[in-house]
Amino acid sequence: MAGHSKWANIQHRKGRVDAARGKLWSKLSKAIIMAAQSGGGDPAANFKLRKAIDDAKAVSMPKDNITRAIKRGTGELGGDRVEEVLYEGYGPGGVAIMCESLTDNRNRTAPELRSIFSKLGGELGKTGCVSYLFDRKGLFVFDAQSVDEESVTLIALEHGGEDVEETDEGKLQVTCLPDHFDALSDAFEAAELETEVKQVTLIPQTTVDVDEATGQKAMRLLEQLDDHDDVQNVSTNLNITDEMMAGE
Repeated sequence: MAGHSKWANIQHRKGRVDAARGKLWSKLSKAIIMAAQSGGGDPAANFKLRKAIDDAKAVSMPKDNITRAIKRGTGELGGDRVEEVLYEGYGPGGVAIMCESLTDNRNRTAPELRSIFSKLGGELGKTGCVSYLFDRKGLFVFDAQSVDEESVTLIALEHGGEDVEETDEGKLQVTCLPDHFDALSDAFEAAELETEVKQVTLIPQTTVDVDEATGQKAMRLLEQLDDHDDVQNVSTNLNITDEMMAGE
């Protein structure tokens, strides 16, 4: 779990850098389109859409872009339908990797991801090859110095939280079943407890250790996959150490 928490925070920090260059806008547009496709265009009645819009606003995505994405999702504007596709594979050292993607063209996305895996010492696998090693959970990560652990724990217990854990990096991590994510998210927001990471994601049941050099190769693969426009989230069972991060 510590390795996963570290990777979640790497993605979060990286997202802020990407946002300055507009890198995230196409990913965020797809998240909005997908949310509007599945739950309608009214944010008040569609939590996923509300979260996607909040994420977009957090990185200064223009209002017009948000509106166009909503209209594309509801069918008011043309464009190919966006679909969720889960890609599974192996990285250096045999670490398991899951890529959650939103794509309007599977025939483009799969070969591009296969190429990234191959070039960086991994292999795109078949459906089911590593997914059994992960559980889908709601994940909230707080800076442990900025929040009261007792308050976080109490809210988590009252709104479906499964586990509250302080990590080695000074983070407070809360997990829950996906069905409880919306209620727990609203409860933390109402209590004005600011999260560093807030997402439904795939969390490894256990992490695996590899040597530093192999870990750094795996990290490069994870980052390249995360950079792909169609990839929304990357999960791994690699135990990410401070030494691996220092070598990046």
